[in-house]
Amino acid sequence: MTIAQETENRAESLNPYHIVQSQIEHAAERLGLPRHVIEIMKKPKRVLSVSFPVKLDDGTIRVFEGFRSQHNDAIGPTKGGIRFHPDVNEDEVKALSMWMSFKCGVVGLPYGGGKGGVICDPHQYSKSEIERISRGFMEAIADFIGPDKDIPAPDVYTTPQIMGWMMDTYSKLKGAYSPGVITGKPLIIGGSQGRSAATAQGCVYTIAEAMNHLGKPLQGATVAIQGFGNAGRIAADLLAEHGCRIVAVSDSKGALYQPEGLDLAEVKRLKDGSAITDYPAQYRLQRAEEILELDVDILIPAALENVITAQNAHQIKAKIVAEAANGPTTPEADRILFEKGVLVIPDILANAGGVTVSYFEWVQNLMHYYWSEQEVNEKLRTIMIQSYQAVSQLAAEHKTDFRTAAYMISLKRIHEAMRARGWV
Repeated sequence: MTIAQETENRAESLNPYHIVQSQIEHAAERLGLPRHVIEIMKKPKRVLSVSFPVKLDDGTIRVFEGFRSQHNDAIGPTKGGIRFHPDVNEDEVKALSMWMSFKCGVVGLPYGGGKGGVICDPHQYSKSEIERISRGFMEAIADFIGPDKDIPAPDVYTTPQIMGWMMDTYSKLKGAYSPGVITGKPLIIGGSQGRSAATAQGCVYTIAEAMNHLGKPLQGATVAIQGFGNAGRIAADLLAEHGCRIVAVSDSKGALYQPEGLDLAEVKRLKDGSAITDYPAQYRLQRAEEILELDVDILIPAALENVITAQNAHQIKAKIVAEAANGPTTPEADRILFEKGVLVIPDILANAGGVTVSYFEWVQNLMHYYWSEQEVNEKLRTIMIQSYQAVSQLAAEHKTDFRTAAYMISLKRIHEAMRARGWV
């Protein structure tokens, strides 16, 4: 085999669309689902590819490309984020929409999965240019989404303000105020209390259950967080409040490791101002990837896909891996971690807090009645704990890993909905 062929095969093995298809096959086989049902599950129902022009601040016109994938709407409208990133591609968006279906399924939400993205680096554009890109993308997809059809939300490099612009554009196109078309909005225009912290909060609820599952106290547990964006830094704060010791964090610039515990306030100050690598030099890791291999109780991958692979899974020393990111672990790495006895809380469960509170926001928009942050967090805690326990119980019954058990729960729900509607 040539080097080029080896490189091509490796890239193929890390394709998120093929990864989620293999995860579906594995779980569906355990359930004994019919072949035609599996084939339906393995492909999105609809994928929209769009291009739209945007006038930049210097007067030039640039044409942007974007995608919106709607996986399966047997249970309800599709739901999922929109990301702005230079590496957005169709296979990634399809995979993420499928993961959203299973994420909604495992926590029992009346949604299927959707996902969208625009190919762009938002750091290269001004605020007014980002607004025009946001409105342009919404205009391009407006006929294919809606409060009862497909409900977007924030994702990588998109914000509540961007959601506000998109909601405003949709409302103008439809001629009526439509807050329920999108979630993750600013509070003043229909956002929900607790939404900004929801992904991290839900993840922490599952981590607490997992530590209890292993018979270990959360107080004093050591934590490494790969990715110090919104989810990572909020998870750090929440776990620190529970008495955990945050010993390592990383971002795109580098990684820090301080065995006695990092000064989180200083790390956050540096993150907001310059770079976390301006922390004292003796605490910097030579390679950012080393953070994944530290001897800690809890490892939280909170960045992008495919960071735990067959190449480094044997070096993972954490007792619990809680996937705050989508798709951070490849199927081969999953098998290795399961054999090593590492408890992996899969992404479709660990980071489902975001979509759960997005669901709460949508419900509040439809009712025009809004809840306190305490109510939101109590409802979120109940759902996350019940979902964790259901996955844990099924995994024990079938002697399988948590990811397979989570997929089994979701696939069963979607299959039942498709049968009830007469699709299969």
